[in-house]
Amino acid sequence: MQAKIDAKKTEIAAWGKDPGLAAAVKAFNAAKPDFAQGITQADWDGLSIVDAKVRSFQNTDAAKFLKSKKADWVAEAFVSCADGTKAGFLQKTSGFSHKGKPKHDDPMAGKVWQGKMERDDSTGMEQVQVGVPVLDGTTPVGSLVVGIRADKL
Repeated sequence: MQAKIDAKKTEIAAWGKDPGLAAAVKAFNAAKPDFAQGITQADWDGLSIVDAKVRSFQNTDAAKFLKSKKADWVAEAFVSCADGTKAGFLQKTSGFSHKGKPKHDDPMAGKVWQGKMERDDSTGMEQVQVGVPVLDGTTPVGSLVVGIRADKL
């Protein structure tokens, strides 16, 4: 199974090198839109999946990029800014910021991260998460995390 995960890691790492995704994250890093400012984890926990703020994150350039890459093996996907807060996602994540967690910090250090196979709280699916840097050339500007569905490996 690890060989199949490794093949997906290579594909996901290529997404992280896309100049359009890097530009979307750099724009968020430079100036967050109003809907993305001042959100705490407590605020995030209180937002429903249909809240206007949540929907706004699903319509960012980063989210549009993720939608263009969505495949049946993708359980979830989200992009974080350099500070760990969200720049876009396919569906609302359980955490608003992943700063301080290896899924964000390793990619920000230029490394690929792989979690363990587990049932994800956000999706309810058995999956393994992979985190890669979003690169502007060779410089990490954010992180991209994709949950790979176990049943599709």
